[in-house]
Amino acid sequence: MAYTVVSKKSGKTYHLHARKQKLKGGQEVTLYYFGGEAKEGAIDALPAGMEVMENERTGLPMLRKIK
Repeated sequence: MAYTVVSKKSGKTYHLHARKQKLKGGQEVTLYYFGGEAKEGAIDALPAGMEVMENERTGLPMLRKIK
């Protein structure tokens, strides 16, 4: 089951996904994003050291490092 967040502004449910991206220098990074449906790449838990925040203007969820 994918990690889900409900937007306070719109009431929509978003599912957390992750994918690996290779950069030009050969380094590989993990990109995290929220989608409206749980598809391939959906993950079950938040990454360590990260928290969910909601953009006040758009109501979209985002990940950020814990302060």
